[in-house]
Amino acid sequence: MAANDLAARVGAAMWAEDIASKDTMGMQLVACEPGRAVLRMEVKELHLNGHRICHGGFIFTLADSTFAFACNSHNKVTVAAGCSIEFLKPGQLGDVLTCEGVEQTLSGRHGIYDMKVTNQRREVVALFRGKSTSIQGTVIPEET
Repeated sequence: MAANDLAARVGAAMWAEDIASKDTMGMQLVACEPGRAVLRMEVKELHLNGHRICHGGFIFTLADSTFAFACNSHNKVTVAAGCSIEFLKPGQLGDVLTCEGVEQTLSGRHGIYDMKVTNQRREVVALFRGKSTSIQGTVIPEET
């Protein structure tokens, strides 16, 4: 199976089970490709903090979910080993935040992925770097 087809099937399988991203957060899976993923979320009232801007935890969750799809795209069950985020601009009510995650390196069981969260004006809202570790298993059954 071609790598792009495999990544798309992995993304669809994960998305079908991802209640937190899909139902709770209201995210949309835009793309899942080998070593890359894109998710999108509109900032709604439920995402606002006491300053009436998007709570940083929701921006973090968008980036973390994107990270999960990017690092699992090779069909190896992969989890976060660590991550960090830099908040650069607040998300406002009605903003559409898009996060693109890209694999920077993959060596054995370990990978480094960079996520960039932007708003609809292409302004950078946050940058997130995740370190991944593959564990046993596959996301979808391997073809024989």
